[in-house]
Amino acid sequence: MPAIADAIDVIADSLRVGGRLIYVGTGTSGRIAALDAAECPPTFKTDPRMVEFIMAGGTKALARAVEADEDSAALGQREMAKRKPGKNDVVVGIAASGRTPFTVAAIEYAHRRGAYTIAVTCNRHTPLERAADHAIVVRVGPEVISGSTRMKAGTAEKMVLNMLSTGAMSRLGYVYSNLMVNLKQKNSKLEQRAVMIVRRVARVSAYQAKSALRKAGNNLPVALVMLKSQISRDMAKQALEGTRGNVRQAISVAKRSVR
Repeated sequence: MPAIADAIDVIADSLRVGGRLIYVGTGTSGRIAALDAAECPPTFKTDPRMVEFIMAGGTKALARAVEADEDSAALGQREMAKRKPGKNDVVVGIAASGRTPFTVAAIEYAHRRGAYTIAVTCNRHTPLERAADHAIVVRVGPEVISGSTRMKAGTAEKMVLNMLSTGAMSRLGYVYSNLMVNLKQKNSKLEQRAVMIVRRVARVSAYQAKSALRKAGNNLPVALVMLKSQISRDMAKQALEGTRGNVRQAISVAKRSVR
């Protein structure tokens, strides 16, 4: 847990200054990376470029195994080079064994380019751990089916990535209490959830919540800042811009400005 907490600090600091979180993996690890990256925009309303993934074999490997690419260090370096990692980026390499050539090479390249690198593995003292600036090692023991790391190791890796992205987004203010205050209202379910969030945070009726969302242009963070601070939409937008979208900080800033 301390290793995960330290990683969250670094990721949040990087995203705050415009950097990216880039996952890289192969097989099960790559698919888990893709899943976490894909779910950040609908959950936290992030730009798709904020959290990215690199998968050995490309997107076609998400549905069909392309296992030979895992052994290519040259391919791992080449794919990472396409993303042009830099000093503001954090690159997380995921490999249960800790020795997958594709992932190790990608992490080594990112490190040379100045990115902060993190290894997520299930074994100690591996090439991936040695290549990274920071390591999260979750030792889960032998698999139920020997060698099938999609089971215990894959589950552990998914939990770690969930914690990294959720923790970082919480630090950025995209979560208020335990609520997804930055979600995109893409369907009726999410529209209803937005109303529920406004009601819970601002302690208003459903009618008041819907009215506030309409006045805010269906922008959930703006509606929350408006209601919690009793300010106009323009002032709420300004407060959010000044705090880089951090809802909690925007409410605090807005309240001070109207005293």
